[in-house]
Amino acid sequence: MTKPMYLNSVGLLVGTVFFAFSLAPSLLPRPFFIQGILSGLSFSAGYGLGVATVALWNSLQLPVWRERTAIIIKSVAALLCLLVAVSFLWQATHWQNALRELMGMEASAGLQPVMLGLIAVVLFALLLALARAFRWVLRMLSVKLRRFVPPRVSNLLGIVAAVALFWSVIDGVLLSGLLRVADRSFQQLDALIQDDLPRPTRPDQTGSQASLINWEDLGHQGRRFVAGGPDAEDLSRFFSAPMPAPIRVYVGLNSADSPEQRARLALDELKRVGGFERSVLLLVTPTGTGWIDASAQDPAEYLHRGDIATVAAQYSYLNSPLALLTEGAYGAEMARALFSEVYGYWRSLPRNARPRLYLNGLSLGSLNSDRSFDLYDIIDDPFNGALWSGPPFRNDAWRRMTEQRDPGSPAWLPRFRGGSVVRFMNQDGGLDRGDQPWGAFRIAFLQYASDPITFFSPQSAWREPDWLKAPRGPDVSPDLRWFPLVTMLQLVADMVAGVSPKGFGHEFAPAHYIDAWLALTQPPGWSDAEVTRLKTIFK
Repeated sequence: MTKPMYLNSVGLLVGTVFFAFSLAPSLLPRPFFIQGILSGLSFSAGYGLGVATVALWNSLQLPVWRERTAIIIKSVAALLCLLVAVSFLWQATHWQNALRELMGMEASAGLQPVMLGLIAVVLFALLLALARAFRWVLRMLSVKLRRFVPPRVSNLLGIVAAVALFWSVIDGVLLSGLLRVADRSFQQLDALIQDDLPRPTRPDQTGSQASLINWEDLGHQGRRFVAGGPDAEDLSRFFSAPMPAPIRVYVGLNSADSPEQRARLALDELKRVGGFERSVLLLVTPTGTGWIDASAQDPAEYLHRGDIATVAAQYSYLNSPLALLTEGAYGAEMARALFSEVYGYWRSLPRNARPRLYLNGLSLGSLNSDRSFDLYDIIDDPFNGALWSGPPFRNDAWRRMTEQRDPGSPAWLPRFRGGSVVRFMNQDGGLDRGDQPWGAFRIAFLQYASDPITFFSPQSAWREPDWLKAPRGPDVSPDLRWFPLVTMLQLVADMVAGVSPKGFGHEFAPAHYIDAWLALTQPPGWSDAEVTRLKTIFK
């Protein structure tokens, strides 16, 4: 007869506290179902921490309370944990709605404690079963190894072997298989999607009959980008004067076989349509799916009155989180190849007869754009600047600049070396602030303090992040508190499924892009009244 497997009482107590903490607000409002998953993960993490603490205590042979004393202490602890959980459940809806109000969103109907608890319990049961399967494998391997080595060595080897076995199954079989399926699915979806967009007719448009790039090979995002945005008629109507149509060049994954071939094709197409004859040239790195944010692109074309060309190349079919996990190096490879071709030709042109060159990217696009060049390759003839929005936490350059920020500046809006090269901005601006003049080579970061993709950090599991310290960002809840381990799980949930309107989180508002482009590129002839009028058409 097998021995029944009971739940650890200390683990349940710690898990209850972690469950309560998970109900507190984080950076973004969370859908109900995601809250249930987050609470289940938090309870499981607390349970595991409690079990591990008891195991360590017993292994060190530390003193334990007598049975009656232990019962009293556990009863009191259980009552306190229950009170904490009820208190947090009581306030959870208020916290979420206060965060929604801060971001101008409608209030939610509130949490459903029964359903939330059910989701959390089911997830905990699944994770507990997985943990016990791991323990069974570990013990089985340890017992077999004791025939050859001492018990302590066999236990250590059993742990190593069990971890290696489970990791190989999870990472090598499940995750890799799912990601391969996702990649094929996204690729097939990209090919099957019919945009109902007519093939471009102007010879200077990518995908037209005169183009070097086939319309179908652009993919879904490429076709939308090439066909979208303001045309000459839109610009002429806004400015009440004839204006040229902006140039947009895009190369899809199916346009050529390798990053180098796609980069050369993009350069040839850019030269064919006269991109280097415009006043401004944007080299945009898309997000994982190949998407380019119209909130950034369209205002730039208005601000420069159509006298602008943009070139971009797709490097993945996956969305940014999946591409970051599976094709991060490939995205940087494509960005480097395109930069090398475009910058190499650009610097060969006479300085007084070439466009101003700027880099641009959102999220994963900003990361790969940052990785596209080496400072030593451009230092003798730098391009004009870069606008990177929503830099992901894995951006090493961004992280170093934030950590080495000037004293007195907050982590969510740092000043770096007086702002002579690099400046940061948010909803309230910031690019006009600097202790030193902004030089000819300019880098601008547009970021919101409520963006979990930017401000996530694995270290938040055991250390309070700097951006939580006073003063906080204008879009961060005053009720947000740091909890060990739980805060990290909350930020992961925010990254995956947090919701926010334009101007918060990872949703960047066109008005803020307008301010960024104005400060970075300084297009001539714009009065405050005209800027205000431009912002009214981007809402």
